[in-house]
Amino acid sequence: MLNRNAKVAVICASVVVGMGGLAYAAVPLYRMFCQATGFNGATLRAVAPSTQVLNETVRVRFDSNVAPGLDWEFVPVATTMELKIGENALAIYKATNHSSVPQVGSATFNVTPEQAGAFFNKIQCFCFTEQRLEPGETVEMPVSFFIDPAIVSDPDGKHIRAITLSYTFHPVATPRSSAAVSAPAREPTSGSEPSKGSPKG
Repeated sequence: MLNRNAKVAVICASVVVGMGGLAYAAVPLYRMFCQATGFNGATLRAVAPSTQVLNETVRVRFDSNVAPGLDWEFVPVATTMELKIGENALAIYKATNHSSVPQVGSATFNVTPEQAGAFFNKIQCFCFTEQRLEPGETVEMPVSFFIDPAIVSDPDGKHIRAITLSYTFHPVATPRSSAAVSAPAREPTSGSEPSKGSPKG
């Protein structure tokens, strides 16, 4: 009887641990799924710049937010940009640490309308890595992107001509690395040079 009870206890403990592991993994797995499919307004990560530019244009609006616990000012340099579909563009955000201590932040992002997520391709972005800012430090954070020309032939995307890209910076209590970057990732050095589109302040 004792051995049987011990086996039952081990099985129950294993189930609890397994459920805990699944719960812990649920958020990053869901985020990976959204980024891979564009589901729920998540953008896609491109491996190369766009090579096709259409004569049709789209207006991109840039939004910024900072979650509680992070004493940063975080704003886009230009709030809107008019660009051709398929054009490689470069937008700049600026962040300042107003606290008296170094702080590490990580950005989450999405686009609206949600249908545009599957066609908003990022080549390089500060959101791909954690960002460390020293007290009083200000950095410019670029995001290189393009709107996939396939949007014009998609039943849900062909009428979209205005997109909002939104970022929210969250505090990172335990950085993944003690050498968390203190400067944003640079725009790619290969492929066609991204343009800045037609920014509207």
